[in-house]
Amino acid sequence: MPMQYDAIIIGGGHNGLVTAFYLARAGLKVHVCEARDVVGGACVTEEFAPGFRNSTASYTVSLLQDKVACDMNLAEHGLKIVNRPLNNFLPLERDYLKVGPGVTEREVARFSKKDAAALPAYDARLEVLADQLRRLALKTPPGRGLKGMAAMAAQGWPLLGLSGPEQRDLFNLFTRSAREFLDGWFESDPIKAVLGFDSIVGHFASPDTPGSAYVLLHHVFGQVNGIKGAWGHAIGGMGSITQAMARACEEKGVSIGLEEPVAYVNVGGGTARGVTLADGRVLDAPIIASNVGPALLFGQLIDRSDLPDDFARAIDGYACGSGTFRMNVALSELPEFSVLKEPGHHHGAGIIIAPSLDYMDRAYTGAKAYGWSARPIVEMLIPSTLDDTLAPPGSHVASLFCQQFAPRLPDGQSWDDVREKVADLIVDTVTAHAPNFKRSIIARQIHSPLDLERKFGLIGGDIFHGRISLDQLWAARPVLGHGDHRMPIKGLYLCGSGAHPGGGVTGAPGHNAAREILADRPLFKLRA
Repeated sequence: MPMQYDAIIIGGGHNGLVTAFYLARAGLKVHVCEARDVVGGACVTEEFAPGFRNSTASYTVSLLQDKVACDMNLAEHGLKIVNRPLNNFLPLERDYLKVGPGVTEREVARFSKKDAAALPAYDARLEVLADQLRRLALKTPPGRGLKGMAAMAAQGWPLLGLSGPEQRDLFNLFTRSAREFLDGWFESDPIKAVLGFDSIVGHFASPDTPGSAYVLLHHVFGQVNGIKGAWGHAIGGMGSITQAMARACEEKGVSIGLEEPVAYVNVGGGTARGVTLADGRVLDAPIIASNVGPALLFGQLIDRSDLPDDFARAIDGYACGSGTFRMNVALSELPEFSVLKEPGHHHGAGIIIAPSLDYMDRAYTGAKAYGWSARPIVEMLIPSTLDDTLAPPGSHVASLFCQQFAPRLPDGQSWDDVREKVADLIVDTVTAHAPNFKRSIIARQIHSPLDLERKFGLIGGDIFHGRISLDQLWAARPVLGHGDHRMPIKGLYLCGSGAHPGGGVTGAPGHNAAREILADRPLFKLRA
């Protein structure tokens, strides 16, 4: 006899846990199916060498919704987040740029007094526009019919309150390239590099690609400990977020099954009936919420014949592949940067190795042609400078978050054949700025785009479950007409990063999906 639940969540990542929590809090009997042997999806902390632990995939905190953290009492369940001492550090050939509270204008003035003078207006403008994203993050995008039209009007109406210049900049952010947008404000390469880096994070595109300016905005609408636009570190690594979420779920009666990969979603008569696990077990429920991405859900877990033809064609065109290569390294000592050797706040910042927008553009064109660039883009974080639980005394761990690596290699190559070679290139890229880096490496953990797909179910290694572009945002995420989390099979919902407002450790898609599921509750025969 199949196990009976009110709701089954496919995938125990952070958004799946958020959905499970809200449904269980409302009285539903909820079960989470997690394919791996640890809960948390791509938001986990793992030991990758004896005594060295780090956030395996997702690696930094900013976008986590305060409402979600408060509702789930994550602090009471052990979550502690500390702010970075600096936001970013950009090492250059003979100089550097620091970006963070109280230092940015002074630092930028060394390169351009005009740019330093423009920063307050730029920050204020971006903050106004980021507030629009914050306002929409916990709202359900409009669906179809009269209800959808009413939601569209209600959510769009506040935009009319923006001034003319603010409306123009918002339009430009959605349509123009990051370079075009930043060129309208600044003249010096270093500040444009630091700000423009956000436009290509998880986005396999050039900063010259139209629409890349929005990705820049997507990364700045978060906050940490009440400070808007700040970045932070979860003590114990990112897994401490999902471990706290799991405890909150279990407190509400959620059952979490580990090593329970879902083979397919059972559908009958256009209605979701439950899931069949890879080991053959069947779990029944009238509500299925998928925390896996649309490409995985509709490409592998659902029979195409169960989908309407128009939806199937639309989802065929859903773009995945964020061009990310991820590494963790165990270090015997801190990197000594040629331009700033002594230990300092810069070691606790996001260290960006990409000195200009031109460098980023060349990295993309190189990756598009050959699979990766000879001069890759690397962001390095050293979380052990803020968290002594991650490494033995005197040692450190570093996260290397690398951009512009083709999800699929040309000429039939496999990432399995070149991953070590590419990892060496990344290490050499960092060592060019910190000469002691290579010799200080004790161990390393490598995740190519293919590794990210196999280990975490991220198709094409896409950390966002799908491209962050105008055609795949808001009411069109994953496809137009299904932005309200309701998929074309009755009882099937999307609760992960492939739904609005997109990727990052936000909890917003899970929160919003749970609200819509509970709104539809009278449509289902539930155990409760």
